[in-house]
Amino acid sequence: MPEQWDRVDASGPGPFVTRETYRRPDGRLVTWTSRSQRKQHSLLDTGRGSTWWAPGAVGWWIGVLFAVGSTCFALGAAPRYVDAVGVAADGVTFFVGSLFFTTAAALLYLEVANAPRTLPGVAGSERRRFITWEPHRIDWWAAVVQLGGTLFFNVSTFDEMLEHLSASQSDRLVWTPDALGSICFLVASGLAWAEACHGFWSWRPRSLTWLITALNLVGSIAFGASAVASYVVPVTDQPRNATLMNLGTFVGAIAFFIGAVLLLPERTQGGDAPANEPASATG
Repeated sequence: MPEQWDRVDASGPGPFVTRETYRRPDGRLVTWTSRSQRKQHSLLDTGRGSTWWAPGAVGWWIGVLFAVGSTCFALGAAPRYVDAVGVAADGVTFFVGSLFFTTAAALLYLEVANAPRTLPGVAGSERRRFITWEPHRIDWWAAVVQLGGTLFFNVSTFDEMLEHLSASQSDRLVWTPDALGSICFLVASGLAWAEACHGFWSWRPRSLTWLITALNLVGSIAFGASAVASYVVPVTDQPRNATLMNLGTFVGAIAFFIGAVLLLPERTQGGDAPANEPASATG
């Protein structure tokens, strides 16, 4: 905190601080939030660009890569897609989508690690980081857990392409990492939503940040339902509920896709701004 500034208020879920308000020496109030600090002021950005085209901004790549990965998962679970392309191509579609998820999650972790440690407009030396240990930050936990979840999905979707698996092998090699990945996504989405709420609950559907994290939470719940339904029953050698398995994956992927696309205007409009109007310059 700069000299002669006063901390007026601080809030966040549990032990985490996600929003602070400061009073400057001239009496003006400045509000800081952890998500906007990294989304709009990342040290990795080499060019701000526009909302829809900004290859120099890490946040733009995160949104695009998550959107592509979500599209692959939605396509793989879409009705009649497997009939049209075959089981092998359907499996490849899911695996490729998981790789996009992992790449996006890795960039998200780097974005968290490279959030500025000083307030915007305040002079201070900054350096780029590739790995950090910051358990006092809720966004750090969300990024780490989500990255772990994408790695589990890499394993499950790769093993899904293996042929002639028995029920026990399928449950061990495919279902177990899929279930663990779904749990990680659910935990990470819950943490991200709590960060956006600055607490354990809020209702702000006009806020882009809140809407994005709420959509990701819905998507994670749908993926979790799909994972439960995909357990292969040894007696029948079939998933417990194939319809719910595909529906959960499809609905979850659509929710993730919408949330990923909304990341692009969040970067340029401001996270806590209403979804239909830009943030103020001093907000």
